[in-house]
Amino acid sequence: MQSMMFVQQLFREGGPMMIVLAICFVITLAIICGRIFHFHRAQIDVHEFIRGLFNVLKRNRIAEAVAICDDTPGPVAHVVRAAILHGDRDEMTMRRAADEVSYQEVPRLERHLRLLATIGYIAPLLGLLGTVSGLLGVFQEMQGKGHFVETIRLAQYVKEALLATAAGLVVSVVAVAAYNYLVGRVEALVLDMEKAGAEMVYFLTRNPVTLENIANAAAPPPEDADDPADRDPA
Repeated sequence: MQSMMFVQQLFREGGPMMIVLAICFVITLAIICGRIFHFHRAQIDVHEFIRGLFNVLKRNRIAEAVAICDDTPGPVAHVVRAAILHGDRDEMTMRRAADEVSYQEVPRLERHLRLLATIGYIAPLLGLLGTVSGLLGVFQEMQGKGHFVETIRLAQYVKEALLATAAGLVVSVVAVAAYNYLVGRVEALVLDMEKAGAEMVYFLTRNPVTLENIANAAAPPPEDADDPADRDPA
């Protein structure tokens, strides 16, 4: 109850720009939670995953290997799946297939990160705008009443200016820190995709497989875009 009253007081004393900054903060939290959940699901033990597929492919059980990739969440499985489905082709074709899927997965991993970076950049500017608004109130009060300006009135305007600046900096710090962390997670997943794709292509060039008996193996993988973590924040 006291925390709600404190928040209401901040909005009342911080001026209209506090509402804009609060919206930015909510969007930031939504993006952070959504991306962390998505990356948690996409993160797998690449070494164990690849080793298990190698054991299956050595017995030429291609359909089972494709099914394992379909049941494994994350972009790594999609890249490996593309390489397997081209396992009877030459090495260049397999690499090209894996790279094409990788290029499609990267924008999905980076979803909403540009918006997060934008919030981190403009939040201090919004706080500065609120500060200017508060200082303009001070000068208007001084201009209207001359030297006999009540200290309480001046303190209110100054407090509004400082609260807006502080709120903008808080939102910016959270957004920038989260952006850098999430970009690091994206880079780690991209490295996993490249590593897994290269290992699978290397294996298939030395252990040729036949794809004639696969039923529906070339069906597209399930879309991760249907995951709750990929939905746009409300």
